[in-house]
Amino acid sequence: MSQFIESIKIEDQKIFLAELHQKRVNDTFSHFGKEGSIDVAKIFKNLDIDENGLYKLRIIYDLNKNFRTQLIPYAISEIDDFQLVENNNYDYSFKFEDRKEFEKMKMKAKTEEIIVVKNNHITDTSFSNLLFLKEKNWFTPTTFLLNGVQRQHLLKTKKIKETEITLNNIKEFSHFQIINSLNDFDDMFIYPIEKIVNLPESSDYLEV
Repeated sequence: MSQFIESIKIEDQKIFLAELHQKRVNDTFSHFGKEGSIDVAKIFKNLDIDENGLYKLRIIYDLNKNFRTQLIPYAISEIDDFQLVENNNYDYSFKFEDRKEFEKMKMKAKTEEIIVVKNNHITDTSFSNLLFLKEKNWFTPTTFLLNGVQRQHLLKTKKIKETEITLNNIKEFSHFQIINSLNDFDDMFIYPIEKIVNLPESSDYLEV
């Protein structure tokens, strides 16, 4: 049976974006024809965390409502470089624990992180959604592999906008940043677009 995963931000004994995580879990059960779900907030409460600091709570679960948890200290780290990787067939609409396809793409890359290109459109890195800066506005691609909770939150609060980002217009953006449940919208971690080593007209893209 397939297993799924939620990676949730816990900071100073507080859980973040719990409602969006719960909705994603509920949608997963519903999509695969299962009634009920697991209760993210209840799982967190039962852990009885009594230490401050930043942690990643991983909940690995299956559609029979079996689950296990891991609580891992978390620190946001800077990434040296990125590479565009073409993969027109990969579907990651649900947050599967199985990440073999991402690992395969990363193994073929010559950089620390990848940005997946699907049908000429920019999607995500191997672990995050993306934001791109044009003038003073931040945009996220309308195309994504997984509609992450942080992405949904930033769109809902109107801190970012959606736009079509492709190989043809990516160089119109000056900077980018990564976002996920543990990486907030943060001006401290902005990368110049040149951190992508194979921008159009510089080299061929990887195909997998």
